[in-house]
Amino acid sequence: MLPRTARRSRARRASRILLALTAMAALIGVDLPDAASGPPLGITAWARPGAEADRVGALFAGGLDGGHFCTAAVVRSDDRDVIATAAHCVERTDTTVFAPGYRDGSAPYGLWKITGVFVAPEWTAGQDPDADIAFATVAPVDGGQTRRVEDLVGGFPVAAEQPAGARVTVIGYPRTMEAPLRCANSTGLLSPTQRRIGCPDLSGGTSGSPWLVDGALAGVLGGYEGGGTVPEISYSAVMGDQAVELYREAAVDG
Repeated sequence: MLPRTARRSRARRASRILLALTAMAALIGVDLPDAASGPPLGITAWARPGAEADRVGALFAGGLDGGHFCTAAVVRSDDRDVIATAAHCVERTDTTVFAPGYRDGSAPYGLWKITGVFVAPEWTAGQDPDADIAFATVAPVDGGQTRRVEDLVGGFPVAAEQPAGARVTVIGYPRTMEAPLRCANSTGLLSPTQRRIGCPDLSGGTSGSPWLVDGALAGVLGGYEGGGTVPEISYSAVMGDQAVELYREAAVDG
């Protein structure tokens, strides 16, 4: 399972990102008061803990010691147990766990195992990049937890068919980072079925990151080139009728 095309000089890039974020923190302040007062468009910074970022989490191989390889986000559902991610992130669900709000080795809202996956036939048959979105149901790894994941962190509504130039916020976990990054920018269409955004440093591990328009999920990082071959430009399949039907199946029937 390759959550995004491998990046060269990963360690050097991670060091560069940390230096850039440290410098930015001095300019804009680490503790941003809310999403609207974040950094300028096209600038990547740490995602501040809070209602928005805590609904986003990292996907791990087996547990926190297994390393995180993708990103997912909680979305609204009848049973309050659905997450959204890229289809290429849920190919080995028997060992995958979700940690919403993960930071610095801690899973404040627990670990959640995948109990069901909803992907389009076009992805299953031929890994069509236009179908690189998945919804999954989750249950607590800790059998003593009685609440659902949406009860703990809330969930993003889903909003399809956004305009070509919609302003999108992306929140995700690069593999080399132990906290999520956040970037907002205007988007454009690469094609009628693929959306693109210019945001630096969204490297491997950010596949599946939610693309949020006015606080609603409008896509996930993935699709064309598995989400992108360079960390400065990322892609998402346009969320159309088929993706909405998958969401309905997971959120209502799942």
